[in-house]
Amino acid sequence: MVELIRDLWGFMRERKKFWLTPLIATLLLLGALIAMAQYSAVAPFIYTLF
Repeated sequence: MVELIRDLWGFMRERKKFWLTPLIATLLLLGALIAMAQYSAVAPFIYTLF
């Protein structure tokens, strides 16, 4: 996982694609929110957001 992050950061830095950073952060946050909604008691509260 650490190698993937290093490779992704190296790609963005070398090709000046820093606009990908907020996109990737948003996708990771959404993925974490979905995972938390499936495996916790917080699910009813998260479903009300959408």
